[in-house]
Parts: sequence; C-alpha cells; structure tokens
Amino acid sequence: MPNLLPGLDRRHLDAILAEPRLRRLLAVLDGDGEETRVVGGAVRDALFGRPVKDVDLATTALPQVTQARAEAAGFKVVPTGIAHGTLTVIVGGEPFEVTTLREDVETDGRHAVVRFGRDFAADALRRDFTINALSVCADGEIRDYAGGLDDIAARRVRFIGSARGRIREDYLRILRFFRFFAEYATGPVDAEGLHAAIHERAGLERLSRERIRSEFLRLLAAPRARETAALITHAGLLDRLTGGIGDPGRLARVIAHAPPDPVLRLAAFDVASGADAARLVERLRLSNAEAARLAAYARAFPALRGRMPAPDAMQIRRLVAEFGVEAISDAAYALDGEPRPVLDDPARTALVAFRSGAEPVPEMPLAGRDLVAQGMARGRMIGVALAYAREAWLAGGCRTDEAEQARLTAIAIGVASAAAATPAR
Repeated sequence: MPNLLPGLDRRHLDAILAEPRLRRLLAVLDGDGEETRVVGGAVRDALFGRPVKDVDLATTALPQVTQARAEAAGFKVVPTGIAHGTLTVIVGGEPFEVTTLREDVETDGRHAVVRFGRDFAADALRRDFTINALSVCADGEIRDYAGGLDDIAARRVRFIGSARGRIREDYLRILRFFRFFAEYATGPVDAEGLHAAIHERAGLERLSRERIRSEFLRLLAAPRARETAALITHAGLLDRLTGGIGDPGRLARVIAHAPPDPVLRLAAFDVASGADAARLVERLRLSNAEAARLAAYARAFPALRGRMPAPDAMQIRRLVAEFGVEAISDAAYALDGEPRPVLDDPARTALVAFRSGAEPVPEMPLAGRDLVAQGMARGRMIGVALAYAREAWLAGGCRTDEAEQARLTAIAIGVASAAAATPAR
C-alpha cells in the first residue's frame, strides 16, 4: 500500500507510475533479485506539483544486465553513459535513463570515482539535497532516506548531511544550492547551506565557465531569482561568478515588468556599459547570440536613459531603427520604474507595437547597390556616403517612402561629390 504524505499531493506521482510505458519497463527490469525505482528530479517535481520532463530510474542491476533485459523485450538501448552505469532505454518512443546504483570511492571537488552498488540508501545519501534523494518503488511506496519529504512539505532546500562536506565533493553544488533555492524554496535560505557556500567560495574557481553560465542563467529564470541574486551579491559570491557588482533593484524591476527571460535579467542585473557586456561574455562563455544581445543592450541602455525630455512616439521609432527593437525593448524594461525616462502613453504604445511585430521596424530605403546604380564607384566612399545618409534618415524620422529614398540619394551623392572636390593633403 503506497505511503500517504501529510500535506503533500501525490496525484502527479501516481500518474507517472501509471504510465503504461514505464510500467512495461519496470516489469522487464525487475525480478530475479533486481529492483528498479523512479528516482531524483521526477519524484521531486511530481511532489512539488510541477511538470515532470524526464523520468530517471535507478536499478540494482549492472548495465549489461539492464541492456540484456531491455533488448530481449524489444526496447532500443542507447549507451549514453555506460562508463558511469547509465543507459537510455527507449520504450514506445519514450526515453528513460536507467542508472546502476553507485557509491562514491573518491571525490576531487568536481568529479567522483564511483563503484556500482546495490544499496538504494547509499545511492541516495551520496546526492546533494534532501529533496533529490527520494525514490519510488514500482508499487508506489516512497523511500526517503534523508528527510526529503519534510523539506518538500516545508518548501526548503537543504544539503544531505554536512553542507561543507557535500560542497567539497563537488563545488558546483554551491551554485546548485542557490539555483534550487530560487526554484523551489518559499521560506528563508538554509543558514548552514549559506554559510557553507560562503566558506567554500574559493572552490568556484575550479568550475568551468560553461557550467557557471548554465547554472546562473537557470537561476535567473527561476521564480525567486530576485531574492537569490541579492543573497549571492550580499554573500560576496557574485564577483567570483561574473566579476561584477550587480544591481538587485534593477533586476527586481525587470522581473516585475517583463516576461521571464534569463538573458534580459542578466543584462539588467550586471550590464551598464559595453565593458560589462564584454566581461560577461568572457566570464560566462556566452553564446554568440547572447553576446550580441548584451552588446546591443549596452549600446541602447544609455541612449534611452539619457534622453531628455523622455522619448515620444517618433523618437521611439528612431531608437528602434538605430539600435534594434529587442535592444530598446530590453533597455525599456530595465529602466521601467526609474526616474528617467518616463515614457508617455503614445511612446509605450509605439514600443509595444514594435515589440509585438504589429509595426515593422523601419529600414533605411537606401543601400550601396542603389548608389552604384546611380553611377557611384564601388569603394570606401560608398560606406562614408551611406553613413551620412543614415544620420540624415534617423534625424528625419526614419521614413521609408520613395521621396525619402530620393532625398537620401541626393545627400549621399552630395557627400561623395564634396569629397572628390576636396584636394588631398
């Protein structure tokens, strides 16, 4: 009989266990002294009432036994991490990650040397947080070796055993502690975990920048990103992660006014200049798209913030033409609620129209090929002439009609002609 959980709703978990493909796999893997359970994030998220993306299993069987049983049943098996005891078994198009129980032999602060085991409790207690150490048997009984059920009911995140000991096994757990707090907790941060993270902060230097990026962006997308970013800042950990100072207040305003977007939140929290954007690209190994977005934000932010008086609808049109709608939109979200600029209703309406795509971003109706067609020789002067024409286009309201094209063409040709008539020095 499945155990009951006071204060917790296990309907989502029961729905997972009733899934026919999972039932088939458990029936195939169990028996003859072997046992397989649902473990980790699937159990945690189901009990939190959250959507479950992947169902992971742990088994007493060695990988070769798991593979032989699965293939005999007609399931496809992919050796995704066989050296660590992990196979992906595909049942009716649904992948399930199946890992042999393990015990740590040695840890170095990032990676562990493990051996296969048969003890579910030992496997659970080598994990990071109590809420990640739960397992569920095929009959629905929940096994809790670390107090995870109580912590789920209380909506708190705690390390298993000694927080400092857990962190020293893998320093990525510092970031995971804050990320899980941002994602799952509702009360105050666990004091022991926070103190351990601060004491062991030097270990962050051992992490790859790619892993820091992944955890930090996921943290910024979480429900309690604002409180967690403030915690990290006040604890003196932000400098070791991003090399910056951080602005929790601006982050809070973006969270309040903009849809969840970790890159926008990163920009609002830690970018005020092009140098800040470049620093984050280097420290977090951001993708090309993320780097371009931060650089555009860094250009648009001071342009929008420094407008006196505040931009009207026509100036919004010019700004999105000059900096891009995403960059101006990001900067406007970051500045919303600050003393400057205060956009009036027509300006906000214009920005919303550009943001939604209802109003296309204006494009200058003159290109280099147009000047070549007018007889201008190819070369550096075309770029110079187009730059002058673009300034005139922005100042003139970013019109896109034929008359504007003719005006800009005349300006460009005039610039080229004046340059040609000026004697070289």
